Amino acid sequence: MAEVVEFRVPVGCAQTLLVWGLEPDPGLEHSLFSVFSTFGPLYSVRAHRNAAVAGPGYSAIIKFYSAGDASRAQRACNGQKLFQKSPLKVCVCTKQKGFQQQVLALNSNKCQELANHYLGFNGWSSHIITLQNVSGFDGDNEELGKTLQKGSVKYLCAVEVTLPNHGVCTRGVALGEADIENGEDPLQIVTASRRAQKLATGKALASAFQKILLIVLENGKVAVEYNSTQEELTDSLTEEELKGLVEVNELSLEQFDFEEEEVLSALSFDDELPS
Repeated sequence: MAEVVEFRVPVGCAQTLLVWGLEPDPGLEHSLFSVFSTFGPLYSVRAHRNAAVAGPGYSAIIKFYSAGDASRAQRACNGQKLFQKSPLKVCVCTKQKGFQQQVLALNSNKCQELANHYLGFNGWSSHIITLQNVSGFDGDNEELGKTLQKGSVKYLCAVEVTLPNHGVCTRGVALGEADIENGEDPLQIVTASRRAQKLATGKALASAFQKILLIVLENGKVAVEYNSTQEELTDSLTEEELKGLVEVNELSLEQFDFEEEEVLSALSFDDELPS
């Protein structure tokens, strides 16, 4: 039986484990990560103090990218002491009222971690096709100066991701924007420009990964499919046309701006671990 893993924030119940019976420990989240990450890549590990009605101790929510990995971890860890004196109770989440229905993109760092795990460090590569300053998109240098005076600088980036072993190539385009407190200060402009370039590049890389589907087989092998439902106008352009993206296509910049958020569960608690 195969499982599809996407480069998106995991929100499924089957991908989420609930852990009870945890003893107070400043390094609790690190210990949980060390144990459960041996079963597969983790999106997040969050530990919280129990509510008063539940008695002393801590609970944790652990999110896997793969439901299969979560199931294996549950079977292996439930009732085991692991890193503490008392046994833990681990179960697969069955109800999460607080999860948003919108499927959100992973940020670029998470995308690279997931790609390295399933494809290997040499199993994929990326390169920047174009990185353009679009702060004065609708005008000349005079308009650009006015834009900087308003307090922001914008960069548009196009990135290509290649998976040579699977014959798959995808592209992502994104906009990065950074605020400038003083548009007349050259140092602030340079700093904001670098920040906008980094943001645009990271978002474009994440956008390219959204079009990749990882098919994880029972024997552990991984196949790759191109997600055509995520195809964009820019995918059909040549590299030269992408380098002149703004002039050739007159695209709306807003369509490339997306949020990279984490979805929080209603099962989480307010109290944090002691320092």
